[in-house]
Amino acid sequence: MKIGIIGLGLMGGSLALDLTRLGYEVIGVSRQLSTCNIAFDRAIVSRASVDLEILAQTDLIFICTPIASILPTLERLIKYLPPHVVITDVGSVKGSIVPQATELWSNFVGSHPMAGTANQGIEAVESNLFKNAPCVITPLENTPEKNVEIVKKIWQEVGCKIYMSSPETHDRAVAWISHLPVMISANLINSCVNHENQEVVNLAKNLASSGFKDTSRVGGGNPELGLMMAQYNKAQLLNSLKEYQQNLSSIIEDIEQEKWSILEDILNKTQQERPNFLC
Repeated sequence: MKIGIIGLGLMGGSLALDLTRLGYEVIGVSRQLSTCNIAFDRAIVSRASVDLEILAQTDLIFICTPIASILPTLERLIKYLPPHVVITDVGSVKGSIVPQATELWSNFVGSHPMAGTANQGIEAVESNLFKNAPCVITPLENTPEKNVEIVKKIWQEVGCKIYMSSPETHDRAVAWISHLPVMISANLINSCVNHENQEVVNLAKNLASSGFKDTSRVGGGNPELGLMMAQYNKAQLLNSLKEYQQNLSSIIEDIEQEKWSILEDILNKTQQERPNFLC
């Protein structure tokens, strides 16, 4: 099987590296010729080009671009392909992508591996990035089962744990455990920086340790990615933000009214439940 990968950054490049080591012929496409050259020189891919036409003879293609580029890339790509080619993506939003992508290409299968690091680009590529990572596959009712199985098999080969979901349910779940945390974390940093007392801000910067480091990590990540989460998963992110806001208001009220037993119950519950959300 010949596999094409569009986008040779952290996600696409790491996937290409693992698949190449598994013996697949992997053909990469990047906007930058320098990235193509690095990917080839490091044996991440068998061949690489800035031209999508190089993927004409592939059997399966992964679109590993930012969310905003998935559909435009697909539109440019399909004119080069025979009808049997299966196409998937790695985007963190599915509801605004999968139906339109399937209209463009009936052999499209949405997928989303939950993996990554804070680093970006071809230099950040690492092997086994997807080992033991969850990967959600989001077919529509009319998605051919054989295509789902092809995509599932490849993700399993690089170590992913597979979950099946509709695009809508995926987006609701990801809003809670991925997109909402980015906004909360970003707001934590923003609130600290904009505090009215600069002396407090300066001291806070010097005192910040593991607690702040852990809770601020995702808010200090790639701004482009955070913005696209909000743009492309707007409805579900807003729903989770509003529900979070209601819960936070309840906690504020508990503290104001010194309802310590209620607050203790919440903290006990969160201590017990947190491990259930960790893969």
